Amino acid sequence: MESNKQKILDRITTACEACGRSSTDVRLVWVSKARPVSAVENAIAAGARDFGENRVQEALEKFLPQREGIVCRIIGPVQKNKLRKAVQVAQAIDTVADLESVQKLEALCEEANKNLEILFQVNASEEATKSGLSMAEAFDFLNKLPEPKRLVYKGLMTIGKNTGNPEDSRICFAFLRNLRDELFNSSPKFSNFTELSMGMTDDLEVAISEGATMVRVGTALFASQLTNHP
Repeated sequence: MESNKQKILDRITTACEACGRSSTDVRLVWVSKARPVSAVENAIAAGARDFGENRVQEALEKFLPQREGIVCRIIGPVQKNKLRKAVQVAQAIDTVADLESVQKLEALCEEANKNLEILFQVNASEEATKSGLSMAEAFDFLNKLPEPKRLVYKGLMTIGKNTGNPEDSRICFAFLRNLRDELFNSSPKFSNFTELSMGMTDDLEVAISEGATMVRVGTALFASQLTNHP
C-alpha cells in the first residue's frame, strides 16, 4: 500500500509541477468503498487521512467512533432517509444536488450541534447514468440557495466522462472550475467555496491542470487489499 500511495503522490506532484501549482494544493481522497476495516486501518498507518465512502452504512462501520484527524467524506448519492446517519459519521457530504437535502441537513446539523461541509455534485459530463445538477441548472440553483447556518458550502464535485480518454473530461473540469469561481465571487454565502473534487485514477492529471483541489482514488491505492464484496 505504501508503494501504491507513493505512485499516486508522484503523479499528483508531476501534474502540479506541469501547471505551476503546488502539490500541497491537492488533497488525495482514498476511496475506501467496498474495502474492509482492515484496509482502512492499513491506509491510516500509511498516512491516509481523507476517505471517501459511497454507502452510509459502510461509513458507519468503518469511521465510528470518529478519530481525530481522520475525515470521512460521503461521495455517493445519499437517500433522504440516510441523511441523519450521514451527519452522524461524516465530516463532509460531496454529492448534494437538491434543496430538500440542503434543508434536511441544516436541521439535522442544528439538532446534532454540528457543522458539516458539503459539496454540490454537478453532472458536467451530461451522462444519464450519473447523478448531480445539470450544467444548465447548476448556477441558478446554487445562486438561490439559502444562507448556510450549520452547513458550510465548500465547493463542487463532478465525475469525468467515461470514454477511456482523459482529455475528453477536460471540458467538464473546466466548466466546474468556472462555475466555482463565478459563485465564489457572487455572494458572501460562497465565501468558503474553494474546493473542486474532480479527477480519479485515470484522469487526475487533467483534473489537476484544470484546478482540482481533491482527487478521488480507490483501486490504485487499495489494489492489494481484499474487498468486502466479491
